Amino acid sequence: MKSACSNSTVTRRTLFAEVEQAAFEPGNLPRGMAASPGKMLQARILSNPDAHRYRIGINYAALAVNKPRSAVKHYHRDGRTRFDGNGGSAVNYQPNSFDGPVDDAKYIEPPLKISGDADRYNHRDGNEDYMQAGNLFRLMNADQKQQLIDNLVGALKPVPTFIQKRQLGHFYKAEPDYSSRVAAGLGIAINEVTGKAA
Repeated sequence: MKSACSNSTVTRRTLFAEVEQAAFEPGNLPRGMAASPGKMLQARILSNPDAHRYRIGINYAALAVNKPRSAVKHYHRDGRTRFDGNGGSAVNYQPNSFDGPVDDAKYIEPPLKISGDADRYNHRDGNEDYMQAGNLFRLMNADQKQQLIDNLVGALKPVPTFIQKRQLGHFYKAEPDYSSRVAAGLGIAINEVTGKAA
């Protein structure tokens, strides 16, 4: 079988080692490059390695098909299925007095040129956080709704009352009937949650 991207021949014997165990992720960037602030890319920088840890194992980056061709000093140690020397007796923390790895300023992320304000914003602004939960509740049949209510009442009973009321407020924003039924199971009047007269 010919690989489209490397023009190398992959035999049956190496298919698993060189194809099935290959792990690509956008966080592996050459020196001088940095990730853009795009939401999809930023999400993949986090989610791709997580998927590889689940699919291949915690030490997927040490497999022959994934590890760098040149030696790289890093702090990755231990974990299940460690199959190499695991760094031997070398230290893996910084600062240290034993010739362990240290930051190399050549590999610092370059500055991002932008126009306008780069700041932290409240991610809740402009979001509708309750519609999906309400729609799901409305899709359920009577038996499913009752199972959900029973599970929530059982889980919320040992919780302090002020937290129960706070949670009921979230349920109310999703669907008033949802909140009313959980409140009834907890023995709380719904007007205590909504502030409206019953």
